[in-house]
Order: sequence, then C-alpha cells, then structure tokens
Amino acid sequence: MSSQSSSAVTERKVPFFNYPGLFAEHEQEFMDTIRDVLSRGAYIMQKDLFEFEEKLASFIGVKHVFGVADGTVALTLALKLAGVEPGDEVILPSHTFVATAAAVNHVGATPVLCDCGPDHMIDVASAEQLVTAKTKAIMPVQLNGRTCDMDAVTAFADKHGLKIVEDSCQALGARFRGKMAGTFGVAGSFSFYPAKVLGCFGDGGAIVVDDDEKAEILREYRDHGRDQTTGKVVRFGYNARLDNVQAAIMLIKLRTYDRDLERRRAIAVTYQERLGNVDALLLPPAPESDNLRYDIFQNYEIEAEKRDGLREHLAQRGVGTIMQWGGHMIHQFDKLALKANAPYAEAMSSKYMMLPMHHLLSDDDVNHVCDSITEFYRGQA
Repeated sequence: MSSQSSSAVTERKVPFFNYPGLFAEHEQEFMDTIRDVLSRGAYIMQKDLFEFEEKLASFIGVKHVFGVADGTVALTLALKLAGVEPGDEVILPSHTFVATAAAVNHVGATPVLCDCGPDHMIDVASAEQLVTAKTKAIMPVQLNGRTCDMDAVTAFADKHGLKIVEDSCQALGARFRGKMAGTFGVAGSFSFYPAKVLGCFGDGGAIVVDDDEKAEILREYRDHGRDQTTGKVVRFGYNARLDNVQAAIMLIKLRTYDRDLERRRAIAVTYQERLGNVDALLLPPAPESDNLRYDIFQNYEIEAEKRDGLREHLAQRGVGTIMQWGGHMIHQFDKLALKANAPYAEAMSSKYMMLPMHHLLSDDDVNHVCDSITEFYRGQA
C-alpha cells in the first residue's frame, strides 16, 4: 500500500480521462491562439493548418500530411488511394473501433474480420484462413499506441499480393524497428479525438503519404474534388478538411508531444512494477520489454479476472475505467451481421478493460489505482 491514509485513498478521485485538464494545462495560450485565429477570420485552409501539416510531416518523417475532418475520413481516403472498391474484401481485426470496418463499407467493399492475440493486435495466422480471390488489402490496426508485428503483416501482404492500409489512429509516434506507425502501407491514418495523445477540442484527423501523385489526389479529395491550382472540380471529393482553429490548437500541443509520450511510458512502468505480479491480470508489454517497438501507450488495456467486480470496486474508490467500444468486438454488433472466427477476441471480451492513462495523472493518482486493484484481489483470495 502507499503511505496515504485509508480515508485519503477513499476520497481521491481519478477519472478515466481528465478532459477539463486538457484545456486548463495551457488555457491562456489556447485562448490567445483562438482569439488570434478568429480575429484574422482564418477558419478554413489557412496558414495554421499548413504549418501544422508541415511540422507533423517532419515528426513522422513523411513528405505529405493532410489534416482532415476525422480519423474515419482518413481511413476511407486511404482505402480509396489503395484502389479498394465495390466487390473487394479487406481483412481487419474484430478487436478495433467500428470506424475501421465502416471505412471499408464506405468504399463499397466488405470487411472480413480476423482474430487478435494476447497482445490485442491482429493475428496474422487467423488472417491466413480468410484470404480469397476477392481479398484486396489488409488493415493492421496499431491499437492502444502499439504497433502490430509489421514483419508478419508485410510478409503476409507480399505473399498474397495485398495492399497494406494502416489504421494508425491510436499510434502517432509509435514505432516498429524504428519506423513510424502510419508509414508501412499505401497511407497512414490518424485521429485527433480529444482523448488521443495528440488531440484537438473536437473531431480531427490526418492522412499521410510519401507518394507525390497520391498526395495530389488527396488534396483534391479532402476539398470537394477541387484542383488546387485552377479551382475547378476534377473529381467527386469530400468536405473533409481539418478546420484551422483545431490545427492552431494542435500546433501548441505538438511542442510538448515528446514529453507527453515519455510521461505515459513512465506511468506504464509504474503499472508494470506495481501490478505485474498480480496473477489475475494480463498487462500490455512494458516499455523497453521489446526492442522492436516503441509504444506510446495511447491506452492501457488489460485483461482482468472478475473484471466487472474489479470495475465496481475501482468506481467505489473514485477510479474511472472503461471498456473500449462498450465492451464489444465488431463481430458482436449483431445488426452489422459481420461474422468472425475469433476465439481469442470472443474470450477477452469478458475480461478486457482500460485503466486511466494520460500525461496529467500524478504519481499519487497512479499509485491509488494500483493500491485499489491489489486491495480488490487480496479480498478475493
């Protein structure tokens, strides 16, 4: 136990995510920036957006970044760039946000769901059983801030002649063999939902490419299909632009991004040290436990025996937890009628949950979470 008194522990509140704290952290600078942008009337496709795109491209190590309305749009545009069209099939894991499958549906193709493994990432062996003559692409999901085994994914794609379209919405800054998430396939997609490590104050996203020709297509797609030189519409496009105010806000946040990542990794170290020996838990791999990956710990997703009881116990002690996507895999949304042979995902759906993980957590907050968890399992012995 920590040195806190039992009454102090009981009174401490650790919400799952501190949304108000995101604003309070740089309140004056945010307000000054918003006032500056609005006073210039710089709402859509202005210098703040282009500067943000340039700085983000430098961070990721790609030639082109395009800010778009949200991560789902980014995924949809990436699939279109890969030539995915009606009649095609795209393999993706059932353990992901519905937007991954929705983007496939939006381009008229069929999502085909495979299993995940104990690290909660795509199981390529499961994907092998799903390849047909209609399979056009595989969508690895760089989930929770961790990259998939991209050696296995790339070998699988090469073997079957498939395109790789990454859902890297949760993994800005994560790396595999030193290579950034979002740079392995045709295009990478990112989300700036407020709870992301780099989040805006609404919806936002980005798509990244290195190919100049594809970049020109993306410029047109995100702005109603307009040619950026003549202003003429040259294709049917989307109203998919990231608004300028959000870009200006993220320029501020990008300055401390590396520091925020390291804070998350430090929290993950504490969780591992305090909870790694609790037999009832399966934790994500710890930082530095795998020399192939740099994990940004967008989320701290665990598997827990007696999960529902643990969540109730934590709530009574002021600790917020959630289950991603309401505790459902995509194949468990009956109305979507997407089937999957995914025994691991099916079993983990009764065990998985997420602990608080963000850079605003104090050491006392993290220790309170750990104290509360160990207290629960001691009581179950």
